[in-house]
Amino acid sequence: MALHIVANRPDPALLTLPWATCLEDWTDDHVVPLPRGLSRHVVRIVRLRDRTYAVKETVEEIAFREYRLLRDLQRLGLPAVVPQGVVTGRVDEQGEDLPSALLTEHLRFSLPYRSLFAHGMNADNLPALVDALVVLLVRLHLAGFYWGDVSLSNVLFRRNAGGFAAYLVDAETGELRPQLSAGMRQHDVTIATENVFAELLDLQASEAIDTQVGAHEIVELLADRYAALWDELTGVEEFGLDEMWRIEQRIERLNDLGFDVEELDIVTDIGGDWVRIQPRAVELGHHCRELQALTGLNVEDGQARRLLNDLASFTAHGDLGGEDRSLVAHRWLTEIYEPITAMVPPEARGKLEAAEVFHEVLVHRWYLSERAGHEVPIHDAARDYVDTVLMQRPDPETETEA
Repeated sequence: MALHIVANRPDPALLTLPWATCLEDWTDDHVVPLPRGLSRHVVRIVRLRDRTYAVKETVEEIAFREYRLLRDLQRLGLPAVVPQGVVTGRVDEQGEDLPSALLTEHLRFSLPYRSLFAHGMNADNLPALVDALVVLLVRLHLAGFYWGDVSLSNVLFRRNAGGFAAYLVDAETGELRPQLSAGMRQHDVTIATENVFAELLDLQASEAIDTQVGAHEIVELLADRYAALWDELTGVEEFGLDEMWRIEQRIERLNDLGFDVEELDIVTDIGGDWVRIQPRAVELGHHCRELQALTGLNVEDGQARRLLNDLASFTAHGDLGGEDRSLVAHRWLTEIYEPITAMVPPEARGKLEAAEVFHEVLVHRWYLSERAGHEVPIHDAARDYVDTVLMQRPDPETETEA
């Protein structure tokens, strides 16, 4: 059987990989030591020229199904790894069939949850991880995606202004429908609580987190926050005609959560005594869309919120409130953001995204100012942060699995 590669962006360098060898036997000539999560399949991270891929061995039918599902999620703009192709027709030197392989683009600046805990994160960060997983699950459900295997292991996390953004990695058990029933959503939540509970116990057994951490409390938090977020994004609200301000209040609450309301269903009774509203279409990205429109920066939504807050502070301190906002944003970009992120030396630019560096500089500045008893100039804080914090942070490629 001839080797067959189906790819949405064909990379000729893929042909140079040792497809006639089992993935578990690939050597350092091809594999890069980036951390990867637990998987029921053999997975390797490979770099070809300037591109990095995750390669997973699986059954041909499953590989193509997951490839198409991930492409659908990509078209919908949902947070998931980007599929690159499927390799079939693999045989070894003895002519024996080898499993097919699914290729996805490696998500830069991301880590599996075990690596996060292996490199300094503690149990205090668990609620932030839970929040990221909940936001991901809610977004997938709003789009009609049933996951079927919700877990921390099937997610990659990127730092997001002190919190995290979660990306789906494994869509093998997923299913995309026009709409999900309440039962299917609840089943996903139940699977999530069971899997996360087991993963927390595993972390405790490996002494990655304290054994005093209440795994039951964390999974209850997951279920509660899912229900609260789902209700806020989709729940019906009813009020009298003298409370029409509640429509704007609902939209502002959703904006504060990072969501834009793309469609709102408004119903009134015949007599005009009451109004019922229900969001019909919401999408995460309120802050990142606003920041991108002002500056062209494309970052995670939590990072965008932090950068917009600093832009607002820059506007207030410079008494620029009467100026055109886009012009002020350009000044902030060229006078503050770009000079600070440019302070990161080339050898350290793979440690964190530029927007996350800027966020950490702001946090570092706050601590320095509190210690000094006066406000430390942001450029001085940035230089100290790079020297004392960033340069001590391990490179992602030196981080190994827990």
